[in-house]
Amino acid sequence: MWLAPRLRGEGTAARRAWRQSYVRRLVLLDAVAALLAGVVGSLVPEDGPLMGPVASTSLVVALPLVWLGAMLVARTYEQRFLWVGPEEFRRVFSAAALLLATVGTVSWAFKLEVARSFVVVALPLATLLTLASRVSLRLRLHAQRAQGRHVQTTVLVGHRNGVAALNAQMEREARHGYRVIGCCLPLSAGDRDVFDGLPVLGSLDEVVDVVRRYEVDTVAVLPSPELDGAHLRKLGWDLEGTEAELLLAPAVTEVAGPRVHVRPVAGLPLMHVERPEFTGVRRIAKDVVDRTAAGIGVLLLLPLLLTLGVLVKATSRGPVFFRHERIGRDGQPFQVLKFRSMVVDADKVELDLHEQNEGNAVQFKMRRDPRVTRVGAVMRRYSLDELPQLLNVLGGSMSLVGPRPHVTREVEQYGFDMRRRLLVKPGITGLWQVSGRSDLSWDDAVRLDVRYVENWSLAFDFMILWKTVGAVLRGSGAY
Repeated sequence: MWLAPRLRGEGTAARRAWRQSYVRRLVLLDAVAALLAGVVGSLVPEDGPLMGPVASTSLVVALPLVWLGAMLVARTYEQRFLWVGPEEFRRVFSAAALLLATVGTVSWAFKLEVARSFVVVALPLATLLTLASRVSLRLRLHAQRAQGRHVQTTVLVGHRNGVAALNAQMEREARHGYRVIGCCLPLSAGDRDVFDGLPVLGSLDEVVDVVRRYEVDTVAVLPSPELDGAHLRKLGWDLEGTEAELLLAPAVTEVAGPRVHVRPVAGLPLMHVERPEFTGVRRIAKDVVDRTAAGIGVLLLLPLLLTLGVLVKATSRGPVFFRHERIGRDGQPFQVLKFRSMVVDADKVELDLHEQNEGNAVQFKMRRDPRVTRVGAVMRRYSLDELPQLLNVLGGSMSLVGPRPHVTREVEQYGFDMRRRLLVKPGITGLWQVSGRSDLSWDDAVRLDVRYVENWSLAFDFMILWKTVGAVLRGSGAY
């Protein structure tokens, strides 16, 4: 473990120097994306003139300039929207929509003939290329951060329980680039020690001194009675004399940004938390998308489904499908459908193997389960045994994305938090699937399920589906 003194002398400016080159690279890639889109658009045959008297070369030259202008207006180069989170990509979409609306308005107002290739080809292609380049650049940054590069030193401020939880969260999400070097806790006289593997660098009254002493980049403050409104405001003012950024951890956790809005109430900026949506138009839209995608998936994967069924039947005695009772939305039981990957009556042998459990405290898992057949081991490795659950989605008992369905015995061990997962349909994939699967502890599984239930959206679902492809190919945590 590297401690805070090792970082002295590096300097905040030196650790943030990469940010400017990152932004410059973004600008260059955006310009190249628009240039390529303009070239492709100019090659598309047109029945009429191209933007009136303007030649096709003008489109190629003008589009990068116009595109970069739209990106600037949408503030896609501001550092606070980069590195992590979906806000950067939302702003790219906003810039493209704004540019398209502007072109339509100007062409209508001045009766200009805008080429269809510009509207139908160049702008959409520029958007896709820009998004692709930004995703690849971000993934490259995340890989570098996993190697300890481009990180910012962080001090956690608050009480012990909160500090321990936030430290664990930042370790799990290393791609965000926060390297915790120590903490500031409420201390008694002469009380200095190491807590949760972190050096205790000072008390709550010594935060600014700690920041100056170790040239800290970021201060993350957790809710605590000692740091109420007046003290927190003073801390913010004192930190203005340093280069440190101030982060405030909300008391309400696992609630994502789209549900949180700061609104002025009685002259105070108060945080308003929207209710999670479990009914209404968005829920209907999710059901329609689920069943449509599941139907298309069954048709496209039919040859694979038939092949797997034949292999299961030919290599081991028993039925092709395994049906098992699980608990779904609102606590209603249903029969989950899977390709049989174990020998017949495997559930009856489980009691004899409980001492070899390698799963978490609630779920039974074994890396080398003797009940798994040879074909079953391959299917489980790449989650192919889950494909028949597309039929569960078509029938309405499951969703494409959601918490994994648990058996009755596991549901009976749910705590208060975990019962939130019963408010939505269970899913074929979910945050559990893309975050480590069977390698996760029960507490981590609870945290991920609650996060999904509290913050679900169609965009969130599409992101999880995209990440599922990589998780399945890697096969990590699948056994």
